[in-house]
Amino acid sequence: MTLGRVPSQGDLLRSTVEFCAGRVAEDSIYGVLHRECGLLFPDEMFVDLFTDVGRRSVPPSIVAVVMVLQRIEGLSDREAVERFAFDARWKYAAGGLDFDYPGFVHTVLVDMRARLARSDRPNRIFDAVLDVARRAGLVGRKRVLDSTPLYDAVATMDTITLVRSAIRGLLTVADTGLAGALRAQVSSGDDYASAAKPVIDWDDAAAREQLVDSRAREGMAMLATLDGLELDEATGKAAQLLATVLGQDITEDDDGIFRIVRGTAADRVISTVDPETRHGHKTSAHGFDGYKAHIVVDPDSEIITATTVTPGNAGDADTAEDLLADILPAEAEAEAGDAAVFGDAAYGAGELLKRLDDNRIANLIKVQPSPSIKGHFSKDRFTVNLDRQTVTCPAGVTTPIQTRSGPTHRCRLFRRCLHRVRVAHPVHERGRWAHDHHRSLREIPGHRP
Repeated sequence: MTLGRVPSQGDLLRSTVEFCAGRVAEDSIYGVLHRECGLLFPDEMFVDLFTDVGRRSVPPSIVAVVMVLQRIEGLSDREAVERFAFDARWKYAAGGLDFDYPGFVHTVLVDMRARLARSDRPNRIFDAVLDVARRAGLVGRKRVLDSTPLYDAVATMDTITLVRSAIRGLLTVADTGLAGALRAQVSSGDDYASAAKPVIDWDDAAAREQLVDSRAREGMAMLATLDGLELDEATGKAAQLLATVLGQDITEDDDGIFRIVRGTAADRVISTVDPETRHGHKTSAHGFDGYKAHIVVDPDSEIITATTVTPGNAGDADTAEDLLADILPAEAEAEAGDAAVFGDAAYGAGELLKRLDDNRIANLIKVQPSPSIKGHFSKDRFTVNLDRQTVTCPAGVTTPIQTRSGPTHRCRLFRRCLHRVRVAHPVHERGRWAHDHHRSLREIPGHRP
């Protein structure tokens, strides 16, 4: 598909310009896009998404305008293309097109998003709008962080289903010769053609054990067959997925039998249909399967400055530094200004707080209070003096912090305090009194780690 371009000259008798110029406010989104869409989204911005041969595309600058208005008005793809076809304001916003300028099908929007996602600059439309907002002085140096779960419709798979699905995927993408060599490793009689579980007596522990062992053994044999071969991209990814599934859920006992491991592996793949989806927890009582959407907003203008999507098990603070890159200079000597960051306790990690402190950005992120164990003092009942490297217990006894193995600090108060304090927090005897980010955590208003 080649690059389509917006008509350079309109028909004065059919153009939406004369009709909308006196009816659409100049400072409305339609008026702004009418004046600026050629600078914001020129067709040349999207030239890398198309080829040099083929039929012409819908001009990408028009599609970009439709996508912006679609998000502002909260419309589906079908509703958006219908609005473009019949609402003169939308054609006016797209550069003052003619009333009878042809519309397009909703799949054009789907195709454009797919092309952008595959490109080196998937956020170019967002970046263009944000750049204009910055140049207009609408974006300051305050940021609010937040995240929300994105529920995935994919079904969570058990171990047998995962292993069989991964094997089936490998057999499907392998070429005829390689697929024959892989099938030669199958001795269980399973053709791996169906997604349904094998028919066994699921109440029989021995039958379940034999099923797990046989399918895992065949998967291992297939991976051994592929070892050392040059694989195409699809086969390589399928083999990697099979290796991941086997490695996370299967272990070989001393007797040589493959069994399901006890417990859950960290970062466990839960589906071969969407290998990147994960189990996540928004709170300790609220679990979900899918992804997390992270967003950063300028609180004064309510303009979104950055977004990203991570697997559901990713920590909120893990992505925060990248999302705040526009206000986090590389050097600590950067001008402080009036920069500030707001966020809930999920972002209250020591690494992030220290990074903000180093750049003299106000920390307005909540921090989880010190954990409390029934019958024990919490850590915030003790006074840690980092300048003097001392710690004082609730009984008023002060002792130097003893350092062991780098930044981990341990206290020697336990024996001295037993006769004065009836209960002591376990950290009193064996916990970490201070760490690399203790000072950043301590200086959060209302928080004492």
